[in-house]
Parts: sequence; structure tokens; C-alpha cells
Amino acid sequence: MCGIVGYVGYRQAYPIIIKGLKRLEYRGYDSAGIALLNGGLNVYKKKGKVSELEDSLSETELASTIGIGHTRWATHGEPNDVNAHPHYSAKENLAIIHNGIIENYSSLKEELVRKGHIFQSDTDSEVFIHLIEDIYENLNCQLEEAIRIAMNQIVGAYAIVVMDKTAPDQLIAARKGSPLVVGVGKNEFFLASDATPIIEYTNDVIYINDFDIVTIRNGELSIRNIDAQIQTPYIQKLEMELESIEKGGFEHFMLKEIFEQPRSIKDCLRGRLAADKGHLVLGGLRDYINKVINTDRIIILGCGTSWHAGLVAEYIFEEFTRIPVEVEYASEFRYRNPIIKEGDVVIVISQSGETADSLAALELAKSKGAIIFGVCNVVGSSIARATHAGAYTHAGPEIGVASTKAFTAQVTVLTLMALLIANKKGTISEASFRNMLYELEAIPEKVDKALKLNDQIKKLALEFKDSTNFLYLGRGYNFPVALEGALKLKEISYIHAEGYPAAEMKHGPIALIDNEMPVVFIATNDSSYDKVISNIQEVKARKGRVIAVVSEGDSRIKTMADYIIEVPQAHEALMPLISVIPLQLLSYHIAVMRGCDVDQPRNLAKSVTVE
Repeated sequence: MCGIVGYVGYRQAYPIIIKGLKRLEYRGYDSAGIALLNGGLNVYKKKGKVSELEDSLSETELASTIGIGHTRWATHGEPNDVNAHPHYSAKENLAIIHNGIIENYSSLKEELVRKGHIFQSDTDSEVFIHLIEDIYENLNCQLEEAIRIAMNQIVGAYAIVVMDKTAPDQLIAARKGSPLVVGVGKNEFFLASDATPIIEYTNDVIYINDFDIVTIRNGELSIRNIDAQIQTPYIQKLEMELESIEKGGFEHFMLKEIFEQPRSIKDCLRGRLAADKGHLVLGGLRDYINKVINTDRIIILGCGTSWHAGLVAEYIFEEFTRIPVEVEYASEFRYRNPIIKEGDVVIVISQSGETADSLAALELAKSKGAIIFGVCNVVGSSIARATHAGAYTHAGPEIGVASTKAFTAQVTVLTLMALLIANKKGTISEASFRNMLYELEAIPEKVDKALKLNDQIKKLALEFKDSTNFLYLGRGYNFPVALEGALKLKEISYIHAEGYPAAEMKHGPIALIDNEMPVVFIATNDSSYDKVISNIQEVKARKGRVIAVVSEGDSRIKTMADYIIEVPQAHEALMPLISVIPLQLLSYHIAVMRGCDVDQPRNLAKSVTVE
């Protein structure tokens, strides 16, 4: 959602905070701001990107060894200079940065207005700092105590950092439902929404738990929970490398991440799979494997691209484990009074591990006695810590807002889970099991081969960059790929696109087909191949323009489609890992040709940490 950074130590804070905000800009880029203690508590903020804030401060004296910064994705109040963070308290003695949503801000604001508070912005965040100041002054207590009392009155999700004009070496932070990490250096501390601003300075981090309050004062750190009980922090070593969050010579993070997929899939498999030995292990499932084998139902929860990965997993789990699977939008799951039985297995998929809807759905299922597995990319994330077990995707940081390598990494891990369960349950023969392991080991090389189509797809993008609508069609395992292809295109190019099961075209979407409508078929050689050919013929009969993703050597569809993209063949259960690649590249190149901001598309943020 939003990105927050804080620093206190012996270095100059401003360069650290600005660099950190740039690294967090994928979380929000409507506006940005910083607060520094330099001759007073000074707040500088600007609508637009971090670079615009930086340009506006080129002539400003910014020397300070303590500061906080924020990059915003607007929820309450339009993006402008006033609504940008940080926000002052009423008397401008305190400043706050906030990630999340305060659900009861309206009633709190009314009460504070009655007390004489005057608000400058339309945000819920400003209400939080006014509330803290009101408690701080009226109860004459310590600032951390005022924050603790305010937390008891706040309904919603938040990660906050507060600065005090009178405390030049103090930062106080707290969280509930939004991520917060502390970097521990030598005589210095860093605060951030995730580890990307920190790794340049320290590998030692503390992932803060819900309802914890962090006080950094006089070069020392202490953590208390909302009941004022002292907590013992666990310092974890970061495995992230600095180069993993740089573009590495690519024009955009998204393109870099598309081309990282052979490596990221290989990293998913590393240490877990050895086909020549018939070996497959997922340590995170070890203690729960028998319960999964005996479950009557698996529920998969996700949002956006993670939901599409869950749809692929539904086909894989049902085919190999013979366990019924339901795939649910996490954002809808908790609002329809779902039937969850003790012993149900719920798999929650989230790249960030912080998705608010997925976290809320997880907690509901957990309260009903379900066994919860997490599939996440970010170590130490909220979902990873809230689940009973699970597996990391090991895809490395994904900075581009539109997920690419996250999708293939999630599908890879979910495939490993399904095959492991099927093997333990005996619903797959030993020969088929070993064959699938060999097929999986070959996927990174085949993805690499598909990426060599980049120049061909770039030329194809030139043909369709001015289209206003797209239709994506697939059957079986390739139906979720059609959905994912359509999502990628609309996310970053702003072209309207829809994904459908190819057979459903006759139940409505076929009315849209004319000679201006590009129709992308995922038509690889699988059990639905002949049916998809019939669907292509139906589109061509109505003068639709067909782009077909086919298996290498295909000769039948070549005679029908206007444009052909040939990808390596694999077992049909694994084809989504390959067939999605040209769709990612097509979306990317079309968006670039349309002049769109590929890494930071309008109205979107990478991690949706509010409902």
C-alpha cells in the first residue's frame, strides 16, 4: 500500500530516506514526503513521485541524523501536497507516517474537532497523530504510553512511525495488520515497510508483530506489546542481495523480473527436488502431511495474480491428489459466511505475505479449526507467521507492480505440494511421479527458450498497441493463463481485456468479435487441443484477428491463426509455466509502446495492505 522509512543514528538521514523511498515506490507513488529534526521538526512533502520531492528540496538545508519518510498510495483524500505524509499533530510538536486504514477515523475526528482540533488534510492518518497528541497532553504521560492508549481506540490496520520535536534521538513505531521491519546496525536503526531500503546498511532485521510498540531512544531499542509487556526481539539475518533490487541493465523492473523466471523457478526447486533419485521434499509440510492426505477438502485463497495461480493449482491438485479443491477470492471469502470444517486445509497465496484480504480470510479459517498453509515470497511476512506451515517461493524481490515471476514461482511451489501429497497418498503411480519430477526439472530451460521469443513478440506488439479491447481464451490448465494474460495487459497498458474459458465464448463474448478484435488463444498441444481449434475457427468465421500461443511444430493452427507464437511443449499440467511467458512479454511491450509507466501503473500498488 504505502511505503514508510525511518532512520536514527550517526549518518545523515535524508540520503538514506530518499533512497529508501525510491526503493519502496512500488508500494505507492501518488505523493511523497519526509520529516527531519533540523532546527525544529520540519516536514517536506510533494504530490507525485519521489523524484519530484527530491527536486523540490535541491536548495533546502536537510542536515539531520534522524528522519522519517513516506511514499503514498491514496485511500482517504485525493493525492495532493496537503494529503501527503508526514502529518503534523495539532501543535506541530509530533509528526507521523502511516501505512493502512483507520476505519473509525470519522467518529474520532468528530470528537477531536469538538475538543478544538483543526485538521489540515482529508486523511485518516492525520486523525491518528491528533489523537496521540490529545492523549499525550491530557494524560501527561510518556509518548509511547499515549501511542499505546491510542492503539486501543483505533479500529483498522496500520504501521506508524512517530517523531517528537523534543526528542532528537527518538523514533517510536507500532503496527497492526501492516508490515514493519526494523534494521539493526551499529549505533543506528532503520525502520521500513519491507527490507529493501535496509539491505545496503545491515543484514540484521526484526520483523515486528501485531500490536507491538517499538521505541528507539538513546541508541537503544525496546519493544512492548499493547499491554505494555516487554517483548524479546528475534533478530533475523536477511538473505536478500542488493543487486536483486536493482534493474541490472534492464529498462524496467518488470522486464528484468520476466527474464529472471528461469532462475526463480530453479530457486523454487533447489533443495526440494532431485528427479534422478525420485526425491521430493517440502520441509514446511512435514508435520502436517498426514492431515492433508486425510482431508476431505482443500480451499485455496488469493487475490489477483495469486488467485490465478490458485486456479492452476486447483486443476493440478484434483488431477493428482483426487482431493476436492475450491478456489476463492480472499476478498469475498470472509463476507459470505463460508462453511469451514475442522480438518479442512486452506492454502493462502500471497507474494508479499501482507495482503489484507488474505490475512483476514486466513484468520477466519483458522478460527474455525482449518489447517492453514501459506505460499509466500517474503520471509517473515505476516501470512508466513500466521499460518501453521507452508513454503516460500524463493523468487527474490519483485519490484514491478504487475506480478510475473511471482505467478510462475507460486505455480511451481503449488505443483510441488500437489505431487508430494499425491505420492504420499498413493494417487499417482511411481512411474508418473518420477516423470513429473523430470518434467519439472526441465521447466527452467524451457522458460528460457520461450524468453528468446522476445524480439518476435515485440514486433507483434507493434501491430496491436493501438487496440482498445482484447479477448484471451484458453481451456483446461490454460484457462487461468488466459485470465492472467488479460490481467497483465489491462494492469500496465490500460487496454480493456477479458479472459474466458474458450468454450464460454459462445455464451456471450462472441458478440464482441469483429475484424478489430484481437483474440489471444492459448492453444498448446494438450487434451483440449481439438476443441480449441474449433473455437479458433468460430472466431475466424467472424473475422476476428487470432494470435495463437501453440506448441513447437504445430501445423494445424498455423493455417488458421493470423499470428503464431511457438513455445516448448511440456506436460499439460506444467504448460502454464511456459505459456504465460509470451503473454507477459506481449503486455510489457504494448505498454511501453503506449508510453505507460510499466513498473508503476496508475491507481495500483504492489502490496494491498488495506481492505
